[in-house]
Amino acid sequence: QVQLVESGGGLVQPGGSLRLSCAASGSIFSIYIMGWYRQAPGKQRELVAQITSGGGTTYADSVKGRFTISRDMAKSTMYLQMSSLKPEDTAVYYCHPYPTNVMEYWGKGTLATVSS
Repeated sequence: QVQLVESGGGLVQPGGSLRLSCAASGSIFSIYIMGWYRQAPGKQRELVAQITSGGGTTYADSVKGRFTISRDMAKSTMYLQMSSLKPEDTAVYYCHPYPTNVMEYWGKGTLATVSS
């Protein structure tokens, strides 16, 4: 069974940076479009970035120019480099295939808190 383990979250001041990692078991990155999603307190989960098996990327307007999604196929790891962070970026971040209905399982996520 595929497992996804997110890490790298933490507390950072506005304007700071974090790099999130997603370690996956199996060859999920070569099979699915993969995405980084986030869920802020009291809000629905949203897709913030995605990367295709060919390496093409797209971003939500709210993070475009500030976040960069990438992956290392040899390490079965996907990354989300987050820069110029804002308080509204505070959320639990998850990696998961896109669209979400291709896999039921979700990892535990990693919490990123942007606060002074």
